[in-house]
Amino acid sequence: MEKEILLQLHNISVHYGGIRALDDVDISLDEGEIVALMGPNGAGKSTVLKTIFGLAPIRSGKVLWHEKEIKPVSHEIAQRGISFVPQGRRVFSHLTIEENLEIGGFNVSDKNELKRRIAEVMETFSVLKEKRKAKAGTLSGGQQQMLALARGLMTEPKILLLDEPSLGLAPKIVKEVFAKIREINEKHKTAILIVEHNIKSLLSIASRGYILDKGKVVVEDASQKLFESGILEKIFMGKSI
Repeated sequence: MEKEILLQLHNISVHYGGIRALDDVDISLDEGEIVALMGPNGAGKSTVLKTIFGLAPIRSGKVLWHEKEIKPVSHEIAQRGISFVPQGRRVFSHLTIEENLEIGGFNVSDKNELKRRIAEVMETFSVLKEKRKAKAGTLSGGQQQMLALARGLMTEPKILLLDEPSLGLAPKIVKEVFAKIREINEKHKTAILIVEHNIKSLLSIASRGYILDKGKVVVEDASQKLFESGILEKIFMGKSI
Protein backbone atom coordinates (compact mmCIF):
# COMPACT_ATOMS: atom_id res chain seq x y z
CA MET A 1 0.00 0.00 0.00
CA GLU A 2 1.43 3.33 -1.06
CA LYS A 3 2.07 5.87 1.70
CA GLU A 4 0.34 9.21 1.58
CA ILE A 5 2.41 12.38 1.13
CA LEU A 6 1.64 14.47 4.21
CA LEU A 7 3.74 17.56 3.64
CA GLN A 8 5.58 19.15 0.72
CA LEU A 9 7.65 22.27 0.28
CA HIS A 10 7.68 23.38 -3.38
CA ASN A 11 10.27 25.91 -4.58
CA ILE A 12 10.39 27.58 -1.17
CA SER A 13 12.59 30.66 -0.77
CA VAL A 14 13.00 32.49 2.54
CA HIS A 15 14.83 35.80 2.94
CA TYR A 16 15.88 37.53 6.15
CA GLY A 17 16.71 41.07 5.08
CA GLY A 18 19.34 40.62 2.38
CA ILE A 19 20.16 37.04 3.43
CA ARG A 20 18.73 34.19 1.36
CA ALA A 21 18.16 31.52 4.04
CA LEU A 22 16.38 29.11 1.67
CA ASP A 23 16.68 29.16 -2.10
CA ASP A 24 14.11 27.24 -4.18
CA VAL A 25 13.88 24.29 -1.77
CA ASP A 26 11.82 21.13 -2.43
CA ILE A 27 11.21 18.74 0.48
CA SER A 28 8.53 16.13 1.11
CA LEU A 29 7.51 13.96 4.06
CA ASP A 30 5.37 10.83 3.77
CA GLU A 31 3.19 9.43 6.53
CA GLY A 32 5.10 7.41 9.14
CA GLU A 33 8.63 8.08 7.88
CA ILE A 34 11.66 9.65 9.55
CA VAL A 35 13.50 12.12 7.33
CA ALA A 36 16.84 13.75 8.17
CA LEU A 37 17.87 17.32 7.39
CA MET A 38 21.65 17.68 7.38
CA GLY A 39 24.29 20.20 6.43
CA PRO A 40 26.80 22.67 7.91
CA ASN A 41 25.87 25.59 10.16
CA GLY A 42 23.92 28.22 8.27
CA ALA A 43 22.78 25.77 5.58
CA GLY A 44 19.08 26.51 6.24
CA LYS A 45 18.05 23.37 8.11
CA SER A 46 16.31 25.04 11.06
CA THR A 47 14.73 27.54 8.67
CA VAL A 48 12.99 24.62 6.91
CA LEU A 49 11.31 23.65 10.19
CA LYS A 50 10.42 27.26 11.01
CA THR A 51 8.96 27.71 7.52
CA ILE A 52 6.67 24.71 7.98
CA PHE A 53 5.54 26.01 11.38
CA GLY A 54 4.86 29.55 10.18
CA LEU A 55 7.87 31.15 11.87
CA ALA A 56 9.83 32.21 8.78
CA PRO A 57 8.95 34.77 6.06
CA ILE A 58 8.24 32.88 2.82
CA ARG A 59 9.37 34.96 -0.18
CA SER A 60 8.11 32.50 -2.80
CA GLY A 61 6.98 28.90 -3.22
CA LYS A 62 4.22 26.72 -1.76
CA VAL A 63 3.64 24.61 1.34
CA LEU A 64 1.28 21.69 0.66
CA TRP A 65 -0.58 19.72 3.34
CA HIS A 66 -2.18 16.54 1.97
CA GLU A 67 -1.40 17.98 -1.50
CA LYS A 68 -3.40 21.18 -0.89
CA GLU A 69 -1.68 24.54 -0.55
CA ILE A 70 -1.75 26.13 2.91
CA LYS A 71 -0.41 29.36 4.38
CA PRO A 72 1.59 28.37 7.48
CA VAL A 73 0.30 30.09 10.64
CA SER A 74 1.65 28.55 13.85
CA HIS A 75 -1.60 27.87 15.76
CA GLU A 76 -3.31 26.58 12.61
CA ILE A 77 -0.35 24.33 11.80
CA ALA A 78 -0.54 22.84 15.31
CA GLN A 79 -4.26 22.18 14.85
CA ARG A 80 -3.58 20.43 11.55
CA GLY A 81 -1.40 17.92 13.37
CA ILE A 82 2.14 19.28 13.18
CA SER A 83 4.17 19.73 16.36
CA PHE A 84 7.48 21.61 16.62
CA VAL A 85 10.13 20.88 19.28
CA PRO A 86 12.73 23.65 18.92
CA GLN A 87 16.35 23.29 19.97
CA GLY A 88 17.45 24.18 23.47
CA ARG A 89 15.16 21.97 25.62
CA ARG A 90 12.62 24.75 26.09
CA VAL A 91 10.55 23.68 29.08
CA PHE A 92 8.68 25.79 31.62
CA SER A 93 11.19 25.31 34.45
CA HIS A 94 8.96 26.74 37.23
CA LEU A 95 6.09 24.37 36.34
CA THR A 96 5.83 20.65 37.11
CA ILE A 97 6.24 17.93 34.49
CA GLU A 98 2.48 17.41 34.54
CA GLU A 99 1.78 21.12 34.08
CA ASN A 100 4.22 21.27 31.15
CA LEU A 101 2.31 18.43 29.51
CA GLU A 102 -1.02 20.17 30.14
CA ILE A 103 0.31 23.22 28.26
CA GLY A 104 1.34 20.89 25.43
CA GLY A 105 -2.29 19.77 25.23
CA PHE A 106 -3.54 23.33 24.84
CA ASN A 107 -6.00 22.30 22.13
CA VAL A 108 -7.72 19.61 24.22
CA SER A 109 -10.84 21.03 25.89
CA ASP A 110 -12.09 17.76 27.41
CA LYS A 111 -10.42 17.18 30.82
CA ASN A 112 -10.75 13.40 30.66
CA GLU A 113 -9.15 13.36 27.21
CA LEU A 114 -6.32 15.55 28.50
CA LYS A 115 -5.72 13.12 31.40
CA ARG A 116 -5.76 10.19 28.98
CA ARG A 117 -3.13 11.82 26.78
CA ILE A 118 -0.91 12.69 29.74
CA ALA A 119 -1.14 9.09 30.97
CA GLU A 120 -0.32 7.73 27.50
CA VAL A 121 2.68 10.04 27.06
CA MET A 122 3.98 9.10 30.52
CA GLU A 123 3.82 5.42 29.58
CA THR A 124 6.24 6.24 26.75
CA PHE A 125 8.45 8.34 29.05
CA SER A 126 8.54 6.39 32.32
CA VAL A 127 11.21 8.69 33.79
CA LEU A 128 8.67 11.54 33.63
CA LYS A 129 5.95 9.41 35.21
CA GLU A 130 8.15 8.79 38.25
CA LYS A 131 8.71 12.54 38.70
CA ARG A 132 5.40 13.94 37.46
CA LYS A 133 5.07 16.43 40.36
CA ALA A 134 8.69 17.63 40.12
CA LYS A 135 9.48 21.08 38.75
CA ALA A 136 10.89 20.84 35.21
CA GLY A 137 13.85 23.01 36.24
CA THR A 138 15.07 20.27 38.61
CA LEU A 139 15.41 17.71 35.79
CA SER A 140 18.70 16.79 34.12
CA GLY A 141 19.37 17.98 30.56
CA GLY A 142 18.40 14.59 29.15
CA GLN A 143 15.19 14.49 31.16
CA GLN A 144 14.28 18.02 30.01
CA GLN A 145 14.75 16.90 26.41
CA MET A 146 12.46 13.92 27.07
CA LEU A 147 9.90 16.34 28.53
CA ALA A 148 10.15 18.60 25.45
CA LEU A 149 9.53 15.54 23.24
CA ALA A 150 6.66 14.37 25.44
CA ARG A 151 5.04 17.81 25.38
CA GLY A 152 5.31 17.78 21.58
CA LEU A 153 3.26 14.56 21.53
CA MET A 154 0.36 15.97 23.54
CA THR A 155 -1.44 17.17 20.39
CA GLU A 156 -1.15 13.60 18.99
CA PRO A 157 0.61 15.00 15.92
CA LYS A 158 0.84 13.37 12.53
CA ILE A 159 4.22 15.13 12.09
CA LEU A 160 6.89 15.97 14.65
CA LEU A 161 9.48 18.61 13.73
CA LEU A 162 12.65 18.18 15.81
CA ASP A 163 15.48 20.73 15.87
CA GLU A 164 18.77 19.38 17.28
CA PRO A 165 17.27 17.06 19.95
CA SER A 166 20.73 15.83 21.06
CA LEU A 167 22.28 19.30 21.47
CA GLY A 168 24.46 19.50 24.57
CA LEU A 169 23.67 15.99 25.79
CA ALA A 170 26.14 13.33 26.93
CA PRO A 171 26.66 10.40 24.48
CA LYS A 172 24.73 7.92 26.68
CA ILE A 173 21.75 10.29 26.86
CA VAL A 174 21.94 10.94 23.10
CA LYS A 175 21.50 7.20 22.55
CA GLU A 176 18.44 7.19 24.82
CA VAL A 177 16.91 10.20 23.05
CA PHE A 178 17.31 8.62 19.60
CA ALA A 179 15.89 5.32 20.85
CA LYS A 180 12.88 7.27 22.15
CA ILE A 181 12.45 9.08 18.82
CA ARG A 182 12.42 5.74 17.00
CA GLU A 183 9.90 4.38 19.53
CA ILE A 184 7.60 7.40 19.00
CA ASN A 185 7.73 6.82 15.25
CA GLU A 186 6.99 3.09 15.51
CA LYS A 187 4.40 3.26 18.30
CA HIS A 188 2.38 6.26 17.11
CA LYS A 189 3.23 6.07 13.36
CA THR A 190 4.31 9.72 13.69
CA ALA A 191 6.23 11.11 10.72
CA ILE A 192 9.35 12.93 11.90
CA LEU A 193 11.44 15.61 10.17
CA ILE A 194 14.62 16.05 12.16
CA VAL A 195 17.56 18.47 12.09
CA GLU A 196 20.60 17.00 13.81
CA HIS A 197 24.40 17.28 13.76
CA ASN A 198 24.89 13.81 15.21
CA ILE A 199 24.88 12.27 11.73
CA LYS A 200 25.63 8.66 12.65
CA SER A 201 22.79 8.47 15.19
CA LEU A 202 20.46 10.33 12.85
CA LEU A 203 21.01 8.13 9.80
CA SER A 204 20.58 5.01 11.92
CA ILE A 205 16.90 5.90 12.46
CA ALA A 206 16.03 7.88 9.31
CA SER A 207 14.82 6.22 6.12
CA ARG A 208 16.11 9.02 3.90
CA GLY A 209 17.64 12.44 4.14
CA TYR A 210 18.25 15.81 2.54
CA ILE A 211 21.60 17.60 2.59
CA LEU A 212 21.39 21.38 2.50
CA ASP A 213 24.19 23.81 1.77
CA LYS A 214 23.91 27.61 1.50
CA GLY A 215 20.11 27.46 1.51
CA LYS A 216 19.79 24.85 -1.25
CA VAL A 217 19.04 21.12 -1.24
CA VAL A 218 22.15 19.63 -2.82
CA VAL A 219 21.38 15.92 -2.35
CA GLU A 220 18.37 13.77 -1.41
CA ASP A 221 18.76 10.01 -1.01
CA ALA A 222 18.23 6.95 1.17
CA SER A 223 20.06 7.17 4.50
CA GLN A 224 22.34 4.23 3.84
CA LYS A 225 23.45 5.65 0.48
CA LEU A 226 24.15 9.06 2.03
CA PHE A 227 26.21 7.44 4.77
CA GLU A 228 28.25 5.34 2.35
CA SER A 229 28.75 7.98 -0.34
CA GLY A 230 31.16 10.32 1.45
CA ILE A 231 29.03 13.31 0.37
CA LEU A 232 28.51 14.42 3.96
CA GLU A 233 32.23 14.69 4.62
CA LYS A 234 32.66 16.85 1.52
CA ILE A 235 29.85 19.19 2.53
CA PHE A 236 31.00 19.54 6.12
CA MET A 237 34.57 20.16 4.95
CA GLY A 238 33.28 22.97 2.75
CA LYS A 239 34.00 21.27 -0.58
CA SER A 240 31.60 21.61 -3.51
CA ILE A 241 29.99 18.46 -4.90
